[in-house]
Amino acid sequence: MPITLLCRLCPVLLFLLALGAPAPSYAGGDPPAASSSVTKTEKTGKAEQPQTAEPTEPPENPQQPEQPIQLERDEEQKPPPISLTPLRATYSAAMDKGVTINGSATRLLEPQPDGTWILRFDVESFLADIDESLRFRWEDNQVIPLSYRYKLSGFMIGSRERTIDYDWENQTVSGNFEGESFSMALVPGALDPMGYQLQLRQDLKAGKTQMEYQVTDDGDFDRDEFAVIGRETLDTELGQVSTVKVEKVRAPRKKRSTVMWFAPELDYLLVRLVQIESNGSRYEINIEDANIQQN
Repeated sequence: MPITLLCRLCPVLLFLLALGAPAPSYAGGDPPAASSSVTKTEKTGKAEQPQTAEPTEPPENPQQPEQPIQLERDEEQKPPPISLTPLRATYSAAMDKGVTINGSATRLLEPQPDGTWILRFDVESFLADIDESLRFRWEDNQVIPLSYRYKLSGFMIGSRERTIDYDWENQTVSGNFEGESFSMALVPGALDPMGYQLQLRQDLKAGKTQMEYQVTDDGDFDRDEFAVIGRETLDTELGQVSTVKVEKVRAPRKKRSTVMWFAPELDYLLVRLVQIESNGSRYEINIEDANIQQN
Protein backbone atom coordinates (compact mmCIF):
# COMPACT_ATOMS: atom_id res chain seq x y z
CA MET A 1 0.00 0.00 0.00
CA PRO A 2 2.02 2.91 -1.22
CA ILE A 3 1.84 5.41 1.58
CA THR A 4 4.70 7.27 3.22
CA LEU A 5 4.23 10.11 5.68
CA LEU A 6 3.86 13.11 3.37
CA CYS A 7 4.00 15.51 6.25
CA ARG A 8 7.76 15.12 6.76
CA LEU A 9 9.19 16.27 3.43
CA CYS A 10 8.91 19.02 0.82
CA PRO A 11 5.76 19.13 -1.36
CA VAL A 12 7.32 17.45 -4.39
CA LEU A 13 8.84 14.70 -2.32
CA LEU A 14 5.64 14.47 -0.34
CA PHE A 15 3.78 13.74 -3.54
CA LEU A 16 6.23 11.10 -4.55
CA LEU A 17 6.15 9.50 -1.17
CA ALA A 18 2.37 9.52 -1.27
CA LEU A 19 2.63 7.24 -4.25
CA GLY A 20 3.93 4.58 -1.91
CA ALA A 21 1.45 5.07 -0.07
CA PRO A 22 -4.42 -0.03 12.42
CA ALA A 23 -7.73 -15.02 36.25
CA PRO A 24 -10.57 -16.99 35.43
CA SER A 25 -11.97 -18.10 38.70
CA TYR A 26 -11.18 -21.66 39.67
CA ALA A 27 -14.41 -23.41 38.86
CA GLY A 28 -13.48 -26.98 39.57
CA GLY A 29 -13.93 -26.65 43.36
CA ASP A 30 -12.03 -28.53 46.03
CA PRO A 31 -12.57 -32.29 46.25
CA PRO A 32 -15.19 -33.18 48.85
CA ALA A 33 -13.76 -33.80 52.29
CA ALA A 34 -14.73 -36.86 54.36
CA SER A 35 -17.68 -36.22 56.67
CA SER A 36 -16.92 -36.06 60.41
CA SER A 37 -19.07 -37.46 63.27
CA VAL A 38 -21.92 -35.16 64.25
CA THR A 39 -23.94 -35.29 67.50
CA LYS A 40 -27.39 -33.72 67.44
CA THR A 41 -28.91 -32.51 70.75
CA GLU A 42 -32.68 -32.31 70.98
CA LYS A 43 -34.58 -29.81 73.13
CA THR A 44 -35.07 -32.53 75.76
CA GLY A 45 -31.31 -32.61 76.27
CA LYS A 46 -30.98 -36.24 75.15
CA ALA A 47 -28.14 -36.85 72.84
CA GLU A 48 -28.41 -39.11 69.87
CA GLN A 49 -25.83 -41.69 69.00
CA PRO A 50 -23.14 -40.30 66.75
CA GLN A 51 -23.56 -41.15 63.08
CA THR A 52 -20.49 -41.89 61.06
CA ALA A 53 -20.71 -41.07 57.35
CA GLU A 54 -19.41 -43.61 54.92
CA PRO A 55 -16.01 -42.66 53.51
CA THR A 56 -16.13 -41.00 50.11
CA GLU A 57 -13.97 -42.63 47.53
CA PRO A 58 -11.92 -40.25 45.39
CA PRO A 59 -12.95 -40.08 41.71
CA GLU A 60 -11.07 -42.37 39.40
CA ASN A 61 -10.05 -39.51 37.09
CA PRO A 62 -9.84 -36.31 39.15
CA GLN A 63 -10.28 -33.18 37.04
CA GLN A 64 -7.30 -30.94 36.42
CA PRO A 65 -8.85 -27.51 35.73
CA GLU A 66 -5.62 -25.54 35.78
CA GLN A 67 -4.29 -26.98 32.52
CA PRO A 68 -7.34 -26.35 30.30
CA ILE A 69 -7.79 -22.90 31.84
CA GLN A 70 -4.16 -22.08 31.04
CA LEU A 71 -4.70 -23.26 27.47
CA GLU A 72 -7.72 -21.00 27.16
CA ARG A 73 -5.65 -18.06 28.35
CA ASP A 74 -2.96 -18.78 25.78
CA GLU A 75 -5.55 -18.96 23.01
CA GLU A 76 -7.04 -15.64 24.09
CA GLN A 77 -3.67 -13.91 24.16
CA LYS A 78 -2.48 -15.25 20.80
CA PRO A 79 -4.67 -14.07 17.89
CA PRO A 80 -5.18 -16.33 14.88
CA PRO A 81 -2.43 -16.02 12.26
CA ILE A 82 -2.97 -13.56 9.40
CA SER A 83 -1.06 -14.63 6.31
CA LEU A 84 0.81 -12.39 3.89
CA THR A 85 -0.10 -12.57 0.21
CA PRO A 86 2.40 -11.74 -2.56
CA LEU A 87 1.18 -8.89 -4.76
CA ARG A 88 2.00 -6.48 -7.54
CA ALA A 89 0.01 -3.25 -7.78
CA THR A 90 0.31 -0.14 -9.93
CA TYR A 91 -1.08 3.31 -9.20
CA SER A 92 -1.61 6.61 -10.97
CA ALA A 93 -1.05 9.81 -9.05
CA ALA A 94 -1.66 13.52 -9.33
CA MET A 95 -0.64 16.60 -7.39
CA ASP A 96 -2.69 19.78 -7.64
CA LYS A 97 -0.69 22.81 -6.59
CA GLY A 98 -1.38 25.28 -9.31
CA VAL A 99 0.35 22.89 -11.72
CA THR A 100 -0.75 19.29 -12.19
CA ILE A 101 2.03 16.72 -11.89
CA ASN A 102 1.34 13.12 -12.88
CA GLY A 103 3.29 9.96 -12.16
CA SER A 104 3.00 6.24 -11.56
CA ALA A 105 4.21 3.79 -8.93
CA THR A 106 4.57 0.03 -8.58
CA ARG A 107 4.41 -1.90 -5.32
CA LEU A 108 5.79 -5.46 -5.02
CA LEU A 109 5.54 -7.86 -2.08
CA GLU A 110 7.47 -11.11 -2.52
CA PRO A 111 8.62 -13.99 -0.25
CA GLN A 112 12.30 -14.96 -0.25
CA PRO A 113 13.93 -18.44 -0.10
CA ASP A 114 15.35 -17.73 3.39
CA GLY A 115 11.88 -17.12 4.84
CA THR A 116 12.09 -13.33 4.82
CA TRP A 117 9.99 -10.99 2.65
CA ILE A 118 10.87 -8.10 0.33
CA LEU A 119 8.59 -5.08 -0.07
CA ARG A 120 9.55 -2.81 -2.98
CA PHE A 121 8.27 0.53 -4.17
CA ASP A 122 9.38 2.03 -7.49
CA VAL A 123 8.29 5.45 -8.75
CA GLU A 124 8.75 6.77 -12.26
CA SER A 125 7.93 10.33 -13.33
CA PHE A 126 9.39 13.07 -15.47
CA LEU A 127 10.50 14.83 -12.30
CA ALA A 128 12.11 12.08 -10.21
CA ASP A 129 12.58 8.37 -9.61
CA ILE A 130 12.33 6.65 -6.24
CA ASP A 131 13.68 3.24 -5.28
CA GLU A 132 12.50 2.08 -1.86
CA SER A 133 12.76 -1.38 -0.34
CA LEU A 134 12.33 -3.26 2.92
CA ARG A 135 13.54 -6.70 3.95
CA PHE A 136 11.59 -8.05 6.90
CA ARG A 137 10.29 -11.10 8.75
CA TRP A 138 6.60 -11.81 9.30
CA GLU A 139 6.11 -13.29 12.79
CA ASP A 140 2.98 -13.50 14.97
CA ASN A 141 1.08 -11.09 12.71
CA GLN A 142 3.83 -8.50 13.08
CA VAL A 143 6.24 -6.91 10.61
CA ILE A 144 9.79 -7.31 11.95
CA PRO A 145 11.95 -4.91 9.89
CA LEU A 146 15.51 -5.95 9.11
CA SER A 147 16.83 -3.42 6.59
CA TYR A 148 15.28 -0.40 4.88
CA ARG A 149 16.69 1.42 1.84
CA TYR A 150 15.54 4.61 0.09
CA LYS A 151 16.97 6.51 -2.87
CA LEU A 152 15.59 9.57 -4.64
CA SER A 153 17.09 10.93 -7.85
CA GLY A 154 15.77 13.11 -10.60
CA PHE A 155 15.77 16.26 -12.69
CA MET A 156 16.13 19.49 -10.68
CA ILE A 157 16.03 17.47 -7.44
CA GLY A 158 19.06 16.68 -5.36
CA SER A 159 19.71 13.00 -4.76
CA ARG A 160 18.77 11.67 -1.34
CA GLU A 161 19.57 8.37 0.29
CA ARG A 162 18.44 6.83 3.54
CA THR A 163 19.32 3.55 5.25
CA ILE A 164 18.01 1.91 8.44
CA ASP A 165 19.24 -1.38 9.89
CA TYR A 166 17.61 -3.25 12.79
CA ASP A 167 19.61 -5.43 15.19
CA TRP A 168 16.94 -7.29 17.16
CA GLU A 169 19.44 -9.50 18.96
CA ASN A 170 21.12 -6.48 20.55
CA GLN A 171 17.94 -4.36 20.55
CA THR A 172 19.42 -1.44 18.58
CA VAL A 173 18.60 0.39 15.36
CA SER A 174 21.07 2.42 13.31
CA GLY A 175 20.96 4.30 10.06
CA ASN A 176 22.06 7.16 7.86
CA PHE A 177 20.12 10.01 6.30
CA GLU A 178 21.84 12.46 3.96
CA GLY A 179 25.20 11.81 5.56
CA GLU A 180 23.97 12.03 9.15
CA SER A 181 24.28 8.79 11.13
CA PHE A 182 22.24 7.73 14.15
CA SER A 183 21.98 4.80 16.52
CA MET A 184 19.47 4.20 19.32
CA ALA A 185 17.75 1.55 21.39
CA LEU A 186 14.77 -0.22 19.88
CA VAL A 187 11.28 0.13 21.32
CA PRO A 188 8.71 -2.72 21.31
CA GLY A 189 7.02 -3.06 17.93
CA ALA A 190 9.31 -0.55 16.19
CA LEU A 191 8.63 -0.19 12.46
CA ASP A 192 10.27 1.50 9.49
CA PRO A 193 8.75 4.00 6.99
CA MET A 194 7.51 1.15 4.75
CA GLY A 195 6.73 -1.54 7.29
CA TYR A 196 4.05 0.43 9.08
CA GLN A 197 2.12 0.72 5.83
CA LEU A 198 2.03 -3.06 5.47
CA GLN A 199 1.24 -3.49 9.16
CA LEU A 200 -1.75 -1.17 8.81
CA ARG A 201 -3.15 -3.30 6.00
CA GLN A 202 -2.65 -6.52 7.96
CA ASP A 203 -4.23 -5.04 11.10
CA LEU A 204 -7.30 -4.09 9.08
CA LYS A 205 -7.49 -7.70 7.88
CA ALA A 206 -7.44 -8.75 11.54
CA GLY A 207 -10.48 -6.55 12.24
CA LYS A 208 -8.77 -3.72 14.09
CA THR A 209 -10.28 -0.23 13.94
CA GLN A 210 -7.73 1.76 15.98
CA MET A 211 -4.03 1.42 15.15
CA GLU A 212 -0.87 3.02 16.54
CA TYR A 213 2.70 2.52 15.36
CA GLN A 214 6.19 3.56 16.47
CA VAL A 215 7.98 4.53 13.24
CA THR A 216 11.75 5.03 13.05
CA ASP A 217 12.54 8.59 11.98
CA ASP A 218 16.23 9.55 11.90
CA GLY A 219 17.23 9.16 15.54
CA ASP A 220 13.76 9.11 17.05
CA PHE A 221 10.42 7.31 16.89
CA ASP A 222 7.25 8.98 15.61
CA ARG A 223 3.90 7.79 16.96
CA ASP A 224 1.50 7.44 14.02
CA GLU A 225 -2.19 6.77 14.74
CA PHE A 226 -4.93 5.63 12.35
CA ALA A 227 -8.67 4.99 12.75
CA VAL A 228 -11.42 3.42 10.66
CA ILE A 229 -14.05 6.10 10.00
CA GLY A 230 -16.52 4.29 7.73
CA ARG A 231 -17.16 2.31 4.57
CA GLU A 232 -17.57 3.51 0.99
CA THR A 233 -18.04 2.10 -2.51
CA LEU A 234 -15.62 3.54 -5.08
CA ASP A 235 -15.52 3.49 -8.86
CA THR A 236 -11.98 2.42 -9.82
CA GLU A 237 -10.07 1.10 -12.82
CA LEU A 238 -10.82 -2.34 -11.36
CA GLY A 239 -14.57 -1.63 -11.28
CA GLN A 240 -16.81 -0.83 -8.32
CA VAL A 241 -15.06 -1.72 -5.07
CA SER A 242 -16.38 -1.73 -1.50
CA THR A 243 -13.79 -0.16 0.80
CA VAL A 244 -12.91 0.52 4.41
CA LYS A 245 -12.14 4.21 4.94
CA VAL A 246 -9.20 5.00 7.23
CA GLU A 247 -7.98 8.37 8.46
CA LYS A 248 -4.65 9.38 9.97
CA VAL A 249 -5.38 10.80 13.40
CA ARG A 250 -4.03 14.32 13.88
CA ALA A 251 -4.39 17.09 16.45
CA PRO A 252 -7.81 18.84 16.22
CA ARG A 253 -6.37 22.13 14.94
CA LYS A 254 -4.24 20.54 12.23
CA LYS A 255 -5.41 21.48 8.74
CA ARG A 256 -3.55 18.63 7.07
CA SER A 257 -5.57 15.46 6.44
CA THR A 258 -4.81 12.00 5.09
CA VAL A 259 -7.56 9.54 4.12
CA MET A 260 -7.09 6.05 2.67
CA TRP A 261 -9.46 3.47 1.18
CA PHE A 262 -8.71 -0.28 1.50
CA ALA A 263 -10.65 -2.98 -0.38
CA PRO A 264 -11.50 -6.10 1.71
CA GLU A 265 -12.43 -8.06 -1.42
CA LEU A 266 -8.91 -7.37 -2.76
CA ASP A 267 -7.18 -8.60 0.40
CA TYR A 268 -7.39 -5.10 1.90
CA LEU A 269 -5.32 -3.56 -0.86
CA LEU A 270 -4.97 0.23 -0.80
CA VAL A 271 -7.03 1.51 -3.75
CA ARG A 272 -7.06 5.26 -3.07
CA LEU A 273 -5.29 7.89 -0.99
CA VAL A 274 -6.07 11.60 -0.67
CA GLN A 275 -3.94 14.04 1.30
CA ILE A 276 -4.62 17.73 1.72
CA GLU A 277 -1.83 19.93 3.02
CA SER A 278 -2.31 22.92 5.30
CA ASN A 279 -1.68 25.25 2.32
CA GLY A 280 -4.51 23.62 0.32
CA SER A 281 -2.35 21.46 -1.94
CA ARG A 282 -4.01 18.16 -2.82
CA TYR A 283 -2.29 14.84 -3.48
CA GLU A 284 -4.19 11.80 -4.76
CA ILE A 285 -3.32 8.28 -5.89
CA ASN A 286 -5.65 5.67 -7.39
CA ILE A 287 -5.29 1.98 -8.19
CA GLU A 288 -4.79 1.06 -11.83
CA ASP A 289 -4.01 -2.63 -11.74
CA ALA A 290 -3.37 -5.34 -9.17
CA ASN A 291 -2.22 -8.95 -9.15
CA ILE A 292 -2.75 -10.62 -5.77
CA GLN A 293 -1.95 -14.25 -5.07
CA GLN A 294 -4.94 -15.43 -3.07
CA ASN A 295 -4.37 -18.18 -0.52
